[in-house]
Amino acid sequence: MQVFRAKRIIKLGLKSLWMHRLRSVLTTMGIVFGVCSVIGMLAIGEGASREAQATIARLGSTNIIIKTVKPPDDMKASGNNTIMSEYGLTYADAERFYESLTNTEVIVPIRRLNQDAWYRNRKAAVEVIGTVPWYTSISSLNVKYGRFLASNDLSYQQGICAIDERLMDAIFKMDNPLGQTIKLAGDYYTVVGIVDSRQGGKTDNEARTGGGDAGGASSGTVYIPLTAVKSRFGELNVSFGTSGGKVEKVELQEITVKVKSMEDVLPTRDMIAAQMEQFHKKKDYDIQVPLEQLREAQRTKRIYSIVLGSIAAISLLVGGIGIMNIMLATVSERTREIGIRRALGAKRKDIITQFITETILLTSIGGILGVVLGVIIPKLVTYFFSMPTVVTGLSLTVAFGVSAVVGIVFGSYPAWRAANVHPIESLRHE
Repeated sequence: MQVFRAKRIIKLGLKSLWMHRLRSVLTTMGIVFGVCSVIGMLAIGEGASREAQATIARLGSTNIIIKTVKPPDDMKASGNNTIMSEYGLTYADAERFYESLTNTEVIVPIRRLNQDAWYRNRKAAVEVIGTVPWYTSISSLNVKYGRFLASNDLSYQQGICAIDERLMDAIFKMDNPLGQTIKLAGDYYTVVGIVDSRQGGKTDNEARTGGGDAGGASSGTVYIPLTAVKSRFGELNVSFGTSGGKVEKVELQEITVKVKSMEDVLPTRDMIAAQMEQFHKKKDYDIQVPLEQLREAQRTKRIYSIVLGSIAAISLLVGGIGIMNIMLATVSERTREIGIRRALGAKRKDIITQFITETILLTSIGGILGVVLGVIIPKLVTYFFSMPTVVTGLSLTVAFGVSAVVGIVFGSYPAWRAANVHPIESLRHE
């Protein structure tokens, strides 16, 4: 009996809406665009947040990264206008970390240089990374072909290297790079491996820090044993300008400490900070903790989602006001119909149920169309603008649920007005 009654109410509601098709469509459009904007905004916010979190996560949630930073006042001028600057991380720092930090898995020192790589008559600007074989344990680097650096390479200062895919495409073209040699600053290195184009969780365009000229775009990355970089390139970077020369001495650009668990990250960071303050009187370093950045990104994501969702929800509010306005006009138009139904025995709750049903039908149809459009638009944004978007089930549920609530809330007053129309006055209404 209840099912039959519900079907009859829905049928009457659809019939009433169909009698005023254009008005119903225009009313529904407010809900459609409101739901669509909520889903779209949340999808864009979620996509941007996940991309940021993925970038931070690639740095390693259990990593602590200490980087060389050039202090602004670290310059000494001599009589011949030569500027001598010595700053940054040292091999002694890495040794102290190894001896004093007990809850670490690996400690990875890194030296970065900018050089030109030659293969036959082809040249490419590259970043040279001098590091250790266990570099892959603190980065997202993947070996595609061949191998990465080995312990023997480090011990015997071998002239070998691993290159990334960008450099392979830039200078080797159709040749197989494995076993070939490339020239860097007068020395030759045999290519033993090809890795992907991600540099330990950093994007290709990220700025470099530490000694050397970081200007210009890099065409790839070359990984060389740290001992070979130290013996062949030295630790001094000399440059000359119109006003004189500049000499910089930097031993290491970066030291990454990987701890055993996330609970050890912050205590270890504090220990490292205390050591650095003791042995570095000038602020020539920066300590970065990806775990803190990840947590901050998650907090920012929540705020971002709330702001974007609130802005988009205004569209639903406007759509709800439009529904109330139309339903109030409908009550006025159907006053005589309401009086006839009341005279035939319909109760107030029947009138309320009928108008609430019509409102819910409007918002439900608008909500469904809005969900469909809300799934399509983020995909178009990703396709045409290369912006990451992520449509979550929660955003779909929230957007559709809010549209239904809007229908009930903004349809309640018109339904109450209709139910309280006096039957006698309704029958006299022209």
